[in-house]
Amino acid sequence: MTATLARPEPDAEVPVVQERRTLPRWAWGLVVIGVWIVVWSFTKGQNTLEVPIRVHTDVQNALTDFRNAVLASRDTNPLVQLTYSIGEWFSSVVDWAQRMISIPDFPRPVPQIGWLGVVAIATWIGLAAAGWRIALLVAVSFLAFGLFGYWSDSMDLLIVTFVAVAVSVLVGLPLAIYYGTAGRTAVGVVTTILDLMQTLPTFVYLSPIVLFFGIGASAAVVCTLIYALPPIIRIAGYGIRNVSATTIEATDSSGQTRWQRMRKVQLPMARATIVVGVNQTIMAALSMATIAAFVDGPGLGQPVLQGLIRNDVGSAFVPGMLIVVMAVMLDRTTTAASEAAEKAARGQVDLRLRRVVLAVAGVGALVAVYLSRQRFNLAQFPDTSWGPTVADWVDSAFTWMTDTFRGLTQAIVDGVSNVLLNPLQELLAESPWWLTALAILALAVVFGGARAAVPTVICLAGIRFFGLWHDTMLTLTMVLVATLLVMVLAVVFGVWMARSRAVDLALRPLLDAGQTIPPFVYLIPVLGLFGPTRFTAIFAGVVYAAPVAIKLVADGVRGVSPSTVEASRSTGATTWQEITKVQLPMARGSVVLAANQGLLYVLSMVVIGGLVGAQALGYDVVLGTSRSEEWGKGAAAGITIVLLGIMLDRIMRAAADNDPVTHDPTKRSWWRAMAG
Repeated sequence: MTATLARPEPDAEVPVVQERRTLPRWAWGLVVIGVWIVVWSFTKGQNTLEVPIRVHTDVQNALTDFRNAVLASRDTNPLVQLTYSIGEWFSSVVDWAQRMISIPDFPRPVPQIGWLGVVAIATWIGLAAAGWRIALLVAVSFLAFGLFGYWSDSMDLLIVTFVAVAVSVLVGLPLAIYYGTAGRTAVGVVTTILDLMQTLPTFVYLSPIVLFFGIGASAAVVCTLIYALPPIIRIAGYGIRNVSATTIEATDSSGQTRWQRMRKVQLPMARATIVVGVNQTIMAALSMATIAAFVDGPGLGQPVLQGLIRNDVGSAFVPGMLIVVMAVMLDRTTTAASEAAEKAARGQVDLRLRRVVLAVAGVGALVAVYLSRQRFNLAQFPDTSWGPTVADWVDSAFTWMTDTFRGLTQAIVDGVSNVLLNPLQELLAESPWWLTALAILALAVVFGGARAAVPTVICLAGIRFFGLWHDTMLTLTMVLVATLLVMVLAVVFGVWMARSRAVDLALRPLLDAGQTIPPFVYLIPVLGLFGPTRFTAIFAGVVYAAPVAIKLVADGVRGVSPSTVEASRSTGATTWQEITKVQLPMARGSVVLAANQGLLYVLSMVVIGGLVGAQALGYDVVLGTSRSEEWGKGAAAGITIVLLGIMLDRIMRAAADNDPVTHDPTKRSWWRAMAG
C-alpha cells in the first residue's frame, strides 16, 4: 500500500504565519532609563569622580614622563630616524611641485609653469575627465584663487591635498578590498584602527607628528593623511562588502578566481560607493588645511590662522571660502568623471569627436604653458583688490549681525540648554559613576546584545582607568545631542535629495561648504552670536558632521531598486509610506553608516569645542598641547575620546545588526496589508 500526498486545492487559502509579538527593544530601553532616573534621584552628586583641572592622576603623570623620555632620545632613536626620512621624502615632493606651479624656482623669479599654464592644464584635465561644464567650473575656480589674491597659497594647498589623497588612495584601496572581503574578526580589527584614526583629536597627534616628522610640509602631509585615509577604507569597503551575494555566487559557479571576481564584478559594481569614498577623502583632506597650519604646513590654512590670531573675521573668511571653492571643484570633477566613464562604457559618447576636441584643447593648453614661461604677467598672477574688498564687507556684516541678533541667539542658547543639554548632563554626569556605567551597559545589552556588551565593558573600564570619568560624561552629553541633530538633518535632507535631482544639485555645494570650510572660520562669527558656550561647540559639530551623513543617506536611498519603489506605489502606498516603509528600511545600511560617520565626525570636533567654551575632554586636550606639564592629562583625554567613540560605534553597529527590520519589504505584514 502506497501513501500519496494530497495536492492542495487551487483556491485553498494559504495560512499566514503570524509575526511573533515581543516587547520592542525601545520599550526595554525606556525601562532601563526609568530605573536609572529613580536611582539617580536618591544618589545624584555622589561619586561623580570630578577632578579639578590642575590635578593629575598617576596614569596621567606616567604619560608625561613617557613623552619626556622620547624627547630625550630623539637623536638616537632608529624609529625617529626612519620617520624623518619619510618626512624628508614628502617634503621633497611638495617642494618640487611648489617650484613647478606656486613659488619661484631660483634663479627663475617665477615658477616653471605660470598661472596661465596651470589654469590651462587644469581646464584640459576637467574637459578630459568630465566634459565642458566641469572644465568651465575648474577654470573659474582657478581664476578665483588668483583674483582674490591667494594664488600661491591655493596652489600649495592643492599640492599638499593631492599628495595626501594620492597616498590615501594607493594605501586605502587595497585595505578597502581587504576590509570588504575579510572575515568578521579581521573587519573588527580594521574598524577599531579606523575609529582610532578618525576619533583621535588632531591636536593630540600634532605633537607626536612634530616629534617624529618635524614641521613644515612633511608634518602637514602626515596629519592630513591620518585624517583622510579612514573614509576611503570604510566607505569603499562597505561598497565592496555589499555587492549582491547572488552575483558573487554566479561568478563562483562560472569558475572565476578571487582576483577576477574582484576586478570584473565587485570593484565595478561598487564604483559609485568608491567614488563617494574618494570624495570624502578629499573633503577630509581639505578640512585639515587650518590644522596643518599649526605645524607650519603651506596652503590656505596659513592666512586663515593668521586672521584668527588677529581676530579678523574678514581676512580669515576669504581664504576659508576659497577652500570651499576648491572642495566644490574637486567634488564635482570626481563625481562627473565617474558619470562620464559610465556613459562612455555604455557607448553614449562619440569617442571620435571627443578625441578631436581633446587634441585641439591640448594644443591650446600647451601654447598657454609656453606663454606662461615667457611672459612675467602670465607667470605671476596680477595683484587685485577683490580679496580686501570682500574682507571689509564681511567685517561690516559681522558687526551688524552680532549687534542685531544677540538677543535672539541668547534665547536659542538658553532654550537648547534648558530643554536638552542640562537634563541629559544632570543624568549622565551627576549620577554616581557606577550607576552611569551600569545604565550604559544595560542599554548596550538591550540594543546590541552580548556583541555590544564586551566592548562596552572594556571601554568603560578604560575611561575609568584614565581618570577623566566626569569630563567624559560632559562630552558624551554634547556628542549625543549633536549626533541626534545630525541624524535628523541627514534623514530629512538625504531623502529629499534622493527624491529630487534639483534639490540634490542645489544642496550639494552647501554640504561641501559645511564640510570643508575650516571650523575656525565660522567659529568666530558663531562665537560672536552665541558666546563661548556648549551650544557653540554643538553647532560646530553639527555643521561639520551633517554633510557627510546627508550624502550617505541620499546615496543609500537613491540606490533602492526603482522596481521595488514602483511596486510599493502599485499597492497604493502614500509618499510617507514609500519613504518610511520601503526606501529607508532598504537603505538601512547607508543610514547606519551615516550615523556612524556622523558620530565620528562629531567626536573629531570635540577639541575644537574645547576652544569655544565646551570644557570637558576637549579643553583637557587643548590644555595638554599648550602646557608641557599638562601633556599627560591631554593625552589621557585624547585616548578617552577614542574609547568613547569605539564604545558608541560598537553599540550602534550591534544594534543595527540585531534590527529585525528586513531588507525585503514584501516579507513584512504592512506590505501584505497594502497588497490586499
